This record gives sequence, C-alpha cells and structure tokens, in this order.
Amino acid sequence: MIDLDDTDRAILRELVADGTLSAGELGRRLGLSQPAAWRRVRRLEEAGVLKGRAVEVDREKLGFGVTVFLGVKLATKGRVSLEDFERAVQAIPEVQVVQHVLGLFDYRLRVVARDIADFERVLRRRIMTLPGVGNVEANVLLTEERRPGPLGVAETAANP
Repeated sequence: MIDLDDTDRAILRELVADGTLSAGELGRRLGLSQPAAWRRVRRLEEAGVLKGRAVEVDREKLGFGVTVFLGVKLATKGRVSLEDFERAVQAIPEVQVVQHVLGLFDYRLRVVARDIADFERVLRRRIMTLPGVGNVEANVLLTEERRPGPLGVAETAANP
C-alpha cells in the first residue's frame, strides 16, 4: 500500500472526475507546477493506484436504454466448471460486467439492452442457455449516482 498525502488524494479526486486532465491543467487546479503534477501522477501509476483512464460512454445515446443486474446461481457446480460459464457469458456482447461473488448467487452480471423486450430476448436466448445456469434474479436499474467512495472517506478521516 502506498502512503497518500492530501495532494495525492486531491489528484485522485480530480482524475476520477475527469480522467482526460493534462498534467498542466491538474497542476493549475491544485497549485502545482506541470512537472510536479506529472511526477505525482506517474508515481501513482507506477504504484498501481491509477490503473488507466477510462472513457465513459453514454449507453442511452447509443440506444441501450435498459440496464439490468442479474444474479445467477449455477445449477450444479460439479457438472459445469466456473471457467466454462465465464467463457460463455463473456462472449455475450450485452453482458458488460461479470462478477464472481459470494452469497446467494454465484455471479452478478451487468446487462445492457435497447429496451425490456430486447432484454427478454437476451435473457431467453443467450443467458438462460448458458452452461450450468440455474436460478436467475433480475434487478432493473432505475437511476445511478456516482459516489466518491474510499477517496471521500479517506479525506474525511484525514480532515475531520
């Protein structure tokens, strides 16, 4: 684990909000020179704290207006290997995230579809036919908010 100071946490907050910021802009926002901001970002990358900068795609503008979280319980763990299920589910383009979880279900999937009818087609023709699928529970996403997460907690703990 790397020790983070207030400036490191501020850099992370800025980059989480906008991963396209240049070192110069980051420096201007935080009162650092461009080389100092670049060195700090580089140090965070080398330590593995920053794993890359993602581009956020607006799924609705691409025609995918429905997001569904599926809990999937495999029917019998002995008959189908987890790897077989994972390999098959990852081949479905509508499945955006595959998470192997502990609890009531074996997997949690994030599935996008154009509408509910399209989701039903994906569920019936693709997901329910995967090797080993037993019980499935669907939760349709209504709204989504982004929270600062651990960075916000660390900041609050450091600055009561």
